Amino acid sequence: MKDLLRELPSVDEILKDNDIKKLFSIIKRENIIYAVRKAINFYRDLILKGDVIKFNNKDIINKAIKYISKEKQFKLRRVVNGTGIVIHTNLGRAPLPKNMSNKLIDVSTHYSTLEYDIEAGSRGSRYSHVEELLCILTGAEAALVVNNNAAAVLLALSTIAKGKEVIVSRGQLVEIGGSFRVPDVMSQSGAILKEVGTTNKTHDYDYINAINENTALILKVHTSNYKIIGFTYEVKLEKIVEIARKYNLPTMEDLGSGVLVDLTKYGLSYEPTVQSSIKSGIDIVTFSGDKLLGGPQAGIILGKRKYIEMMKKNPLTRALRVDKMCLSALEYILKIYRDDDPQKNVPVLAMLTLDKEELYKRAENLRNISGDIKNLDVKIAEIESMAGGGSLPGLAIPSYGIAITIRNMTANELEEKLRINEIPIITRIIQDKVIIDVRTLFDDDYIIIHDAIKNISEEVT
Repeated sequence: MKDLLRELPSVDEILKDNDIKKLFSIIKRENIIYAVRKAINFYRDLILKGDVIKFNNKDIINKAIKYISKEKQFKLRRVVNGTGIVIHTNLGRAPLPKNMSNKLIDVSTHYSTLEYDIEAGSRGSRYSHVEELLCILTGAEAALVVNNNAAAVLLALSTIAKGKEVIVSRGQLVEIGGSFRVPDVMSQSGAILKEVGTTNKTHDYDYINAINENTALILKVHTSNYKIIGFTYEVKLEKIVEIARKYNLPTMEDLGSGVLVDLTKYGLSYEPTVQSSIKSGIDIVTFSGDKLLGGPQAGIILGKRKYIEMMKKNPLTRALRVDKMCLSALEYILKIYRDDDPQKNVPVLAMLTLDKEELYKRAENLRNISGDIKNLDVKIAEIESMAGGGSLPGLAIPSYGIAITIRNMTANELEEKLRINEIPIITRIIQDKVIIDVRTLFDDDYIIIHDAIKNISEEVT
């Protein structure tokens, strides 16, 4: 081991190599030095672990060049989503419409009207860009946007129920992604959790019996990321509103995903719309912007004006506020809902509502353009997609994709090679075959997939 460690070159020795010298004209010297040190340390660690018995300077140089190439890439970058999970949290949730890009570029690379009222010639409110649209679309009196739905719930509870009790059904104490739980958000807000009912059944009298002089709010949490089936009962939203009004208490619903269109007309499972919640007479509704709405990450708060105005004055609002990029994207999406056909022009809704005939055509197209690749076996596969992102729980959506195998390569090896492609291609493995679901592909993804598979196939010839 000591002999091998002594063979490790110095940084200066590697920097004298001609292949490394060529990089100095295009890469900063400090970045090259960092990569060289990292490469030397890589081999040092292998030696100490006993995992290498032979190497030379060229191995270290090649490793350093790979590090340099990798460092030039952005960490946050585009991928091809071949998983069939439409709202894929790990892959950025809702993709935005491509036509939106010009608006975002215009707002981000120039000054904007973020907090400026053109007509008055004075300071304005950043929320004015979307508040009226949200009210028109949902029937709410007022609206406020923060950076995600957890923040929306936190702000609402902090404003209305700090130091007081909030009544929630035990069956609605959900955990969302990343182990964040409704009780934890409530605790952070300063509100006191008052659980009622049981996991599977909560009745009218459970809410009524829990009300006391320290009750501030009745909260209903829509279980948008799981279902309880069988021997169950929950109180309808309208009844909760009725009970609360009798005792002069405000009501709030955390819709989680949130949707503005009736999904059942597209053959999908029922999901309560934001409009139906507002119509019930609820005082506050919160939901996400980047799930079924199909917009940017945001927490949208709708409801009675007096409560929204109270939240706007809460110091937390400044800490949780959204920037110009989010507001610009959200305004664009909301205008599609107001003026256009969201089912065609909001990518999430377009993907979720693709029919099987169209999906089969897309799978056939992907199979056909891959027909010129050697060592490849590709077949159309009938599979199931998912909504994802804590939306439409338990719903398996019929879909099509391609099942691919390459001679002398395992499914795991092929999956990895696709994943580490220059533009990563994220897939699934089903029955020892790599599956690419066409539901979540964009038109310009097809050539990326073709080229990646072709390059991988040529490696094994």
